[in-house]
Amino acid sequence: MSLQKHETKHIHDIIKRKLTKTELQIIAAEWSEHCSYKSSKKHLKMLPTTGPNVIVEKGYDSGVLDVGDGYVVTVHIESHNHPSAVEPFGGAATGVGGVIRDILSAGTRPIAILDGLRFGDIENDTHARWLFKNAVSGIADYGNCLGIPTIGGEVEFDDCYKGYALVDVAAIGFGKKNRLIKNHANKGDLVVLVGGSTGRDGIGGSQFASDLLENEDRSAVQIPDPFIEKLIIEAILEARNEKCINAMKDLGGGGLSCAISETAESLGIGIELDVNKVHTRESGLLPDEIMISESQERMLLITSKQKLPKLKQICAKFRVECSTIGYVKDDKMMHVTKNKKTLALLPAEFVARAPLLDRKKTKPKYLMKIKKENNTKNISDYSKIILKLLSSPNIASKHWVFRQYDHEVGIRTVVKPGFDASVLRLDNGKFLSAKIDGNPKHCYLDPRQGAIGCFEEACRNIVCQGTNPIGMVDHLQFGNPEDPEIFWTFMESLEGLTEYAKFLRIPCVGGKVSFYNETPSGPIKPTPLIGVLGISEDPFLPDHPSNGDFLIIIGETNDELGGSEYFEYIEKFIGGICPVVNFKDSKSNMLAVLSLIKNKLVKSVHDCSKGGLSIALSELGIFGNIGCDIDIEKVPSKKKLGSEEILFSESHSRYLLVINKKNIDSVKQFLSKKKISFAVLGKFTGDQINIRRKSKHLAKFKINLAQKRYFNGLEDLLKHG
Repeated sequence: MSLQKHETKHIHDIIKRKLTKTELQIIAAEWSEHCSYKSSKKHLKMLPTTGPNVIVEKGYDSGVLDVGDGYVVTVHIESHNHPSAVEPFGGAATGVGGVIRDILSAGTRPIAILDGLRFGDIENDTHARWLFKNAVSGIADYGNCLGIPTIGGEVEFDDCYKGYALVDVAAIGFGKKNRLIKNHANKGDLVVLVGGSTGRDGIGGSQFASDLLENEDRSAVQIPDPFIEKLIIEAILEARNEKCINAMKDLGGGGLSCAISETAESLGIGIELDVNKVHTRESGLLPDEIMISESQERMLLITSKQKLPKLKQICAKFRVECSTIGYVKDDKMMHVTKNKKTLALLPAEFVARAPLLDRKKTKPKYLMKIKKENNTKNISDYSKIILKLLSSPNIASKHWVFRQYDHEVGIRTVVKPGFDASVLRLDNGKFLSAKIDGNPKHCYLDPRQGAIGCFEEACRNIVCQGTNPIGMVDHLQFGNPEDPEIFWTFMESLEGLTEYAKFLRIPCVGGKVSFYNETPSGPIKPTPLIGVLGISEDPFLPDHPSNGDFLIIIGETNDELGGSEYFEYIEKFIGGICPVVNFKDSKSNMLAVLSLIKNKLVKSVHDCSKGGLSIALSELGIFGNIGCDIDIEKVPSKKKLGSEEILFSESHSRYLLVINKKNIDSVKQFLSKKKISFAVLGKFTGDQINIRRKSKHLAKFKINLAQKRYFNGLEDLLKHG
C-alpha cells in the first residue's frame, strides 16, 4: 500500500472514522502517483486545452478533435514502463490494449497505433537488446491481432535507460460526431462490467508504477488477450449504435476502484457495486483483490434498465462476458458491498481527488558542470563519420521494427512509416498525419529548450506531409519527483511546452505524466514525448528526387552541437549548446513549406533533425537511390561556422526541399518575398553523395554503400550483436 503519512492524516481528518481495509486499498490505488497525478495535476492546467477543433465532454479518456463533415478524431497516449521493464512482451502488449480502450471509451473506432520506445545501449548491452526485441514483439502481436495498423513511432537508445524500458503507445480513433458517447447517468441506471474476467494479474499495478523499480513484481504485470479485446471493440461499437451506452470508461490503472470513483465523481452521481457480481477467472478472490485488480480487456458501462436486455444480447452475440455489478444512486457516494455487507462507503469526489502536493524544485547541480565547448580534433574523413552515423542505432532505418507491424490493414495508410510522418485517409476525404518525437539528449542539457525542440520536431514532421497541426498530446517521463532537481526538470519541460503550444495555438488534448522512472544507476534523462496530429484537404504524396532536381535548405544552422548524435556517438562527449527554437522563424518556415506544398511547387520535403544536415540529405539520396552534389558554404547562418557545425548541428526549424528545375525560380521568388532564410545547396545527380565547401571536397561516398549502412545497421546488430 502506497499511502503516505500526510495522506493517512488527511483521510482521518475528512472521514473522521477508522477506514476498512477495502477502503484503504481503494484509496491507495486511486491516490497513487500513476492514477492521481498528485505531483503534476495543478501544473498541467497551464497547458492550452481549447481550440476550434477541440470537443470536451465529461469523463473522456481521450482527446476529441472535430475534423469536419460530421466526423471526429480521437487520440490518447499511454505508457507501460515498469511492466515492460519486468516482462517486455506482456507489458508492451497490454500497453497497446489499454490505450485502444481509451479511444473506444469515447465511442470511436481505433484506426491506428504509434509507439515511442526507449532502451539502453543495445550495441553493448544484451539485456537491452532482449527488452527491445520483446517489447516490439508484444506491440506487434497485440496490434496485428486486433487488425489495427501501427503506422509509426520513434526509437531511442541511451545508456540512461540501462536495465529499464520506456514503452509509450499512442492510439488514434475515428468516428461520427453524433455517435460520440455523451457521458451521463440517471438514478436507477445499471452499472455493467463488460469484457475479460477479473483475476490476480495486475494487482497493485498502479502502485507498482508509482514507485521506484527496485524489485521485480511480475504479479503486477497484466496478462494480454487481444482476441477478447477485438470482440469487445465490435460489441461496444454495436451497443453504441443501438444507444445502449449512457456512459463508459476503460478499466486501466487502479481497476474498479478508479473506474467507479472517477465515473461517479465526473458525472456527479453515486454508484453501488457488489463484488460478488463481478465475473472472475479464479475462485477465492478477496474483495480487495477484485477492487484493485488491473486485469485487462475490461470496460465499465452505464446503461438504462430498458436497454440492458439489448446490451446483453449484443455481448452474447460477440461472446463477451457481461455482468451487472451495480446501479446508480444520487448520493455521490461510492458503495462497495458483498452479500449485502458494506465493505466501503466513501464520497466519490474524496476518492477521485487525491490531495495535491507542492513539490520543491531546484536547478540540478549537473547543469552547472556540463561543458559548453568540446575540443575536437580536426576531422580528416567526413565520409567515414557520416557513414558511421548512418549505421548507428539512433539513426539507422527502423524498418526491422515497423516490418513486424501490419501498417496497411484497414487500407487507410496513405504514407507509410519510415520517413517523416505517416498519413491516414479519412472517410470524409481528408487526410490525417501523425508523428511522435522525443530527444532525451537535448532535454538533459536543457529541459526547457529540449522539450520545445521535441514539440517543434513533431510539428516539422507533420508539416513535411503538407498537413496543418491541429492538436498535441504529451507524455512527460521523469525520475523521482520527490527529488527537487528532478521536479525542476519536469517544470522546465512543461513550461517550455506550454509556451510553444500557446504561441502556435496548438491545443494539448491529452497526455500522461510518468514519474519514478529510475534505474540502479540513477534517474533517466528527462524524456518528454510529444505527439502531433495534422489535417489537410488534399493528399501530398512525396516523390523521390530525380536527376537534375535541386536541393534547397530552409532555416538557419547554428553552433548547436550539444546533444547531437555527432557529439555523443562519435566524439563520446556529453555537453555543448542545446539547439534553441526561434518561435518566429519556426512558424514562418512552417507556413512557407505548407504554402509551397499546397501550390505543388515541391516534390518532397524532409526535416533536418537527428544527425543534422549530413544525415538528412543522405536519407533523401538513400530513399531516392540517387546521389547529389552540394556546397555547404551556402547554408544560411548568422555567423561563420566550421564544417562540423554545418554538417552535424541539429538546429531546429530546418527543412530540405526537393525541387524540379521547372519550379526552382518560382520557389526562390516565393521564399525571398516571405523573407525566409534559404539556400540552393546543389543538385541530385549520379550515384555518389558529394559534399563540398566551395572547391574543397569534404565527403564523397557511393549511394549503395550509404544504403547498406543505413538499412542494415540496426538489423545486423540485432541478428549478430
